[in-house]
Amino acid sequence: MFGTLRDAFKVEDLRKRLIFTLLMLVVIRIGASVPIPGINNAYLKEVFAANNLDLVGMLDAFSGGAFQNMTLFALGIIPYINSSIIMNLLTIAIPALEEMQKEGEDGRKKIAKITRYGTIFFALIQATAISISLQNIFYTYNAFSVIVAVVAMTAGTAFLMWIGERITENGIGNGISLIIAINILSRIPSGVRLIFDQVRSGNYLGVIAILLVFLLMIVVVILIQLGERRINVQYAKRVQGRKVYGGQATHIPLKVNMAGVIPVIFASSLLQFPSIITNFFVANPTGWWGSVLNWINYYSIKTNYGVGALIYFILIILFAYFYTAIIFNPFEVANNLKKNGGFVLGIRPGRPTVDYLTTILNRMVFIGGTILGLIALSPILLSFIIDIQINFGGTSLIIVVGVIIETMKQIESQLVMRHYKGFLNS
Repeated sequence: MFGTLRDAFKVEDLRKRLIFTLLMLVVIRIGASVPIPGINNAYLKEVFAANNLDLVGMLDAFSGGAFQNMTLFALGIIPYINSSIIMNLLTIAIPALEEMQKEGEDGRKKIAKITRYGTIFFALIQATAISISLQNIFYTYNAFSVIVAVVAMTAGTAFLMWIGERITENGIGNGISLIIAINILSRIPSGVRLIFDQVRSGNYLGVIAILLVFLLMIVVVILIQLGERRINVQYAKRVQGRKVYGGQATHIPLKVNMAGVIPVIFASSLLQFPSIITNFFVANPTGWWGSVLNWINYYSIKTNYGVGALIYFILIILFAYFYTAIIFNPFEVANNLKKNGGFVLGIRPGRPTVDYLTTILNRMVFIGGTILGLIALSPILLSFIIDIQINFGGTSLIIVVGVIIETMKQIESQLVMRHYKGFLNS
């Protein structure tokens, strides 16, 4: 990895892209420290510390501590993720959007534009819900202070979205994922302090257990991110004039975790959204409606309890299937093979190939999604067993390791184009 970065800095174009990305990440961390006017941060920290809110922990992980301090980037990039989820669902359900997606670059630009508008909409909803539910954090609670807070948080999310797009276009790619990863990594110092506190208290077995579990989790995440199933493909020989074409053997690589870190990001964001919406209802309603709201508000964020953990686990698997279905279409792959004279060894072209690829893909997605879910919940189980509050969870670990691997792959691909050797060839 370090050799890849060293070689990348030797190439002027890549060096500029890396420096641009680093500068944008510095801007993100600076913005996470800019307070919103009229907010009593000291009181806010006391409230969060006293209540030990799970929602704060989840939002804090994606915003890099900005939510707990109620700064400009308090909402983080979560509204953009929610908007992307809705757009992906609508693209499947609405034929016009599906056709738009197939138009190529122009269609993708149109969908991206709609996603931006959706981001602003969701940011306004979430910022308003937070401002209404946390009235006591304002020095003076009135319409003006609420408007200032809502506008500041919405503008912060819009600015983060813009930075993410600039990193994708002018940097090294994966802009949105890199924003989430750098925010998560900013919480490492607090996790290190927790480990040292446990060492000073003499809880050596607990510390060793934490380190071993996280090391094992990192290894498993790397394995499922890089692991793949290769489907052997043979191309028939074609004679045109005096030349013979085709006849070579190749393979279709199917990754164990084809969706990457997207299922975890989507599931975490979706868990936070119901709780934010229910914060609009501050009157503590009674009756069956109140019970429904309380159930949603409680179990959507309590992943350290059985029901919440089960919901989180199921969502990760469902989003793994959902996103894989978007990026890989067995019907199109089978058609392309048939048009080019290719076939899967032992499988007839056409519908049998589609069924074969679908079966293999479903099995692999289930395995990959299940492993992702178990890794995401492992620190919660470990925290329950050794009775230590772990701030850096499995969700954060999956996202960080996955983003690092994908980023290094992109840098490596750029180096290969320039005839450099990197960590994949070493």
